[in-house]
Amino acid sequence: QLQLVESGGGLVQAGGSLRLSCAASGRSFSSNTMGWFRQTPGKEREFVAAISWSSGSAVYTDSVKGRFTISRDNAKNTVYLQMNSLKPEDTAAYYCAATPWSQPPTSRLNYGYWGQGTQVTVSS
Repeated sequence: QLQLVESGGGLVQAGGSLRLSCAASGRSFSSNTMGWFRQTPGKEREFVAAISWSSGSAVYTDSVKGRFTISRDNAKNTVYLQMNSLKPEDTAAYYCAATPWSQPPTSRLNYGYWGQGTQVTVSS
């Protein structure tokens, strides 16, 4: 059974940086692509970024392009989300997710495995 465990959230001032990690255990074809989503109270979980384990091909939502970078370490079965130039509107619970799709999808409906989430709070 695939398990995802996020870490690295916290409180940071606007303009600061954080790096989130997602450790995957029990990897299989179920996790060909890994994604990061975020959610604030009362809103739907929204796509942030995704990366293919094999090719490293990555996609981002427009609001984080140029500020966030998703990467993976195949040897450690870990995916990272480096977040720079953070803004108060980036405040959310961030979730790691996995999908068997080879090309990174952006819809949460395509992801079947989820981590427990880690809170990111950006103060102004």
